[in-house]
Amino acid sequence: MAYWLLKTEPDTFSIDTLKQQKVSCWEGVRNYQARNMMRDGMKVGDKAFIYHSSCKDVGVVGIAEVVKEAYPDHFQFDPESHYFDPKSAPDNPRWIMVDVAYRQHLNYVSLARIKANPALEEMPLVKRGNRLSIMPLTECQWLEIIAMSESKGR
Repeated sequence: MAYWLLKTEPDTFSIDTLKQQKVSCWEGVRNYQARNMMRDGMKVGDKAFIYHSSCKDVGVVGIAEVVKEAYPDHFQFDPESHYFDPKSAPDNPRWIMVDVAYRQHLNYVSLARIKANPALEEMPLVKRGNRLSIMPLTECQWLEIIAMSESKGR
């Protein structure tokens, strides 16, 4: 099993939305490096933190699980979609998505707390210049954030 961090803007799609839907496609990834991680790395059963970004309370808010591996993101073919890509073709799609299922809310772990934790200094999220929407985590990083959530500090 692998561990991931999935960034989302809660005004667009939040942990609460995922809880309500139970399972959702993780669509709209339009970065080749993030796409490759989904395509080549994400497997059924992998765990992912849901991370709210571009909001007042930036940080980890919950856990999802990958329940369907990479398949073509159908939004790339829809001219009415914000994620439309006219250079992508159905016989050779550029973009993919995975399906994730809601597993649980966590006590909020702020970005400030993550950055202040020496055990997380190698985490891609805190590295300068890393703005990917999908990031791999080590098991140690995963467990550290779980412990931080259980300690309930903001």
